[in-house]
Amino acid sequence: MTEANTNRVVGTYGYMAPEYASEGIFSVKSDVYSFGVLLLEIVSGKRNSGHHQYSDFINLLGYAWQLWREGRSFELIDPTLGECSDVAAIMRCVKVALLCVQDSATDRPTMADVTAMLASRDGGAAAASLPDPRRPPHFSLRVSSSDDGSSEVRTRSHGTASASCSANDLTITTIQEGT
Repeated sequence: MTEANTNRVVGTYGYMAPEYASEGIFSVKSDVYSFGVLLLEIVSGKRNSGHHQYSDFINLLGYAWQLWREGRSFELIDPTLGECSDVAAIMRCVKVALLCVQDSATDRPTMADVTAMLASRDGGAAAASLPDPRRPPHFSLRVSSSDDGSSEVRTRSHGTASASCSANDLTITTIQEGT
């Protein structure tokens, strides 16, 4: 896999591969990650980040991952896709998308593999033959408020490790000359 590095990271954070967002490293697998995010958005009818609330999850990736682990991926399907949709094909799309958004670029399939997986016509058998995806990066968020009004944000990623930070208020005052 050919990689390159940049000092200037440009793009929309929710669609950037983690190695690109954090270290400026990009490759063909960076686009695979972005495609996986888009595929989950299409299937669910929801944006990866934004005003949507995904239970304890900060984004669609974590929500989709949890539903998949619990065998409830069907809950992710956008109701506007209709009841007559090919559910097996949609479940295959969810699994392929989760393979695309794995944390490690080496674990992600190539776009040629993604195309082959999505083009398969043997329904549930195709999804069953796919490897199981690994957890996407930085996938959950819990916010707890304390008595003094401050909030604590905890993110879970890469196993059980946690990072913690606090949200503080900031006021900026600009003084302008009178006329």
